[in-house]
Amino acid sequence: MSSTESETPVTDPPNPVDAGGETETSLAADHPPSVRLASVAADGTLLERVVAGVREIYDPEIPLNIYDLGLIYRIEIAEEGDVAIDMTLTSPMCPVAESLPGEVELAARAVDGVSDVVIELVWDPPWGPEVMSEAARLELGIF
Repeated sequence: MSSTESETPVTDPPNPVDAGGETETSLAADHPPSVRLASVAADGTLLERVVAGVREIYDPEIPLNIYDLGLIYRIEIAEEGDVAIDMTLTSPMCPVAESLPGEVELAARAVDGVSDVVIELVWDPPWGPEVMSEAARLELGIF
């Protein structure tokens, strides 16, 4: 299993492929175990840049970005640059439940090469510390 695949998929997206459609996408960063990444965009760096854009958004209550916190479950990019993102919140009663998905959409839409963004708020699997990246768990002292 690659660093861009999860053992706990939210959905069954197609296998991640690079711009040539032949090999798996490989991003060299620490990714949460819950995230599924896939891109068939002609721009081989688009997925990496969308992830970087989403990593700019921080949870207002926990001093971590929402990507490393494990709130993003799927980022899938179609050939024409359409981005689909499945995300969750730390709880259904999260105080930013109405604004955070919009912030994620704006961050992804701001990436050059993205033509459209669709955000899906999902609750299954529920968020928990086990979906955080290793770096995030270390930063918060969760081992």
